[in-house]
Amino acid sequence: MFKRLKRLIGKAPPTVNLIRLEGAIMAGRSVSSAINAKSLEPTLKKAFRKGTAAVALAINCPGGQPVQAALIASRIRELAAENNIPVLAFCEDVAASGGYWLACAADEIYADENSIIGSIGVISAGFGAPKALAKLGLERRVYTAGASKSTNDPFKPEKPEDVKRLKVLLGDIHQSFKAMVSERRKGKLKADAKQLFDGSFWTGRKALDLGLIDGLGHARSMLKARFGDKVEIRDVSAPKSFGQRWLGLAAMQTGRHALAIEFGDAALTALEQRALWARFGL
Repeated sequence: MFKRLKRLIGKAPPTVNLIRLEGAIMAGRSVSSAINAKSLEPTLKKAFRKGTAAVALAINCPGGQPVQAALIASRIRELAAENNIPVLAFCEDVAASGGYWLACAADEIYADENSIIGSIGVISAGFGAPKALAKLGLERRVYTAGASKSTNDPFKPEKPEDVKRLKVLLGDIHQSFKAMVSERRKGKLKADAKQLFDGSFWTGRKALDLGLIDGLGHARSMLKARFGDKVEIRDVSAPKSFGQRWLGLAAMQTGRHALAIEFGDAALTALEQRALWARFGL
């Protein structure tokens, strides 16, 4: 009986677990459209089960916070090594900036010919309104212990030393990003660092010419071509709750105050994500 069951199991079609990485990368956000290491952990553990033929990443991400991108990519590589499971990334509309960082966690990267790929750089954006308070008749009072504690205050005139300090910080993060791409795409990149790492982004077809991806194609058709027509592709991404589907909230909390906080968080995240998508004309 056991031998017969073993033979039947051996004939079972291969299984590929698919994880959807959709939205901007943002820590500590409860809304469903934000990607972060904490919210992804249960999904990653579920996907990298022993016996799985491969894990596929369906990526549609314009970027976000670099630390979260690094944490997620590192965790994917850790689980892949522990369970000896190959990882394939399939870029959809956008895999740029932090989204491309996530794609580099895969052993192979594929995209549509019109996907937006790259943006290997770091950006810091804000606003300046040093005269706004005066017009409103308000006085700003800030006290610090530490000469550099209050930097880049939007209600004070911009200081050259603050800008210099920020650019050093951005440069350090950029070096980390470049090192990650260079390591994961070792032997595949077909252009010099100056072109690849200046923050530019390209279509999938051009990205293929540059060596940023391994080929053009879509998840379902390519997985069937690799693992056979009978391959079972399981979407293991966490299902959305009623609140997520209709309001973009991770959970509906009781009480007006809690609900107002959730709405505020969702609205803020929506604005931040809108700005990230807009950088790529989407």
